[in-house]
Amino acid sequence: MTFDQTDTLDSPTGAALNLHVTRAHGPLRGVIQVNHGLAEHAARYGRFAAAMAARGFDVYAHDHRGHGGTRAPDAPPRIFAAAGGGEKVIADVAAVHDRLAADRPGAPGILFGHSMGGLVALNFLHRHSQRVAGTAIWNANFSAGALGRLAQAILAWEAFRLGSDVPSRILPKLTFQDWAKKVPGRRTEFDWLSREPAEVDKYVADPLCGWDASVSMWRDVFGFIFAGADDRNLAAIRRDLPVNLLGGEKDPATAGGKAVLDLARRMKAMGFSNLESKVWPETRHESLNETNRDAITEAFATWAERVVAD
Repeated sequence: MTFDQTDTLDSPTGAALNLHVTRAHGPLRGVIQVNHGLAEHAARYGRFAAAMAARGFDVYAHDHRGHGGTRAPDAPPRIFAAAGGGEKVIADVAAVHDRLAADRPGAPGILFGHSMGGLVALNFLHRHSQRVAGTAIWNANFSAGALGRLAQAILAWEAFRLGSDVPSRILPKLTFQDWAKKVPGRRTEFDWLSREPAEVDKYVADPLCGWDASVSMWRDVFGFIFAGADDRNLAAIRRDLPVNLLGGEKDPATAGGKAVLDLARRMKAMGFSNLESKVWPETRHESLNETNRDAITEAFATWAERVVAD
């Protein structure tokens, strides 16, 4: 399914954001702002948008810098920006939020992020948690630890030797390619995304998916990981914010959902009082494209309705 409309939103960062919008069917309950993952694009969330529109939600989803149809003078494909990419990604998210707030004044907004989009969402909340009614952070790994620090050192070496605007040679081996190896009897190198062959095939065939990110983009992603879960930054988020954390038991990108549960434990220990977390059995990385996606979407819709009703 596709979104109802696609617009171009000019961000204060200089980016022309490719923005997809689907309108609620019937009375408006709220607005969901989607942040997609690494090496994909927002149009892939059209089915999710249609399901949520049927439940009374507008859905806004934009392509992040370096992804999909978004264009910026300092952000060619596979690069957030020549400098300050992470900050500009967050500023673009704020620009989309401003747009939906202007379109639907007073409507409660839910910030949704999948994988890298979950990293982006949590970093956005450090400064803007008062602006949203709730947040859903799905399939995101904030538990990089010592291996994450090693990855940052590798990326610094690559930037010095190769430059920042070229694809990383090593990070794909440590991430996408390593995750592929963890799927027994895999049919493709992207079976770690979903058990649904048709969904995997669509991803593989999509020229806007599955590419190798640049050294600078990977450095920005790890910046999101370590800043996102820093206790000093988490402390800036309001403790009563409704939070929905979700993972998959067979998702190698989050160590089988362990990273999701680790974030949940940390946030609960810090006093977040309205937090729900779940790791779905047998589910891989892309929950919204999995064989049990209808049940997952239904559970999310029920949570979202409760959030906007409070």
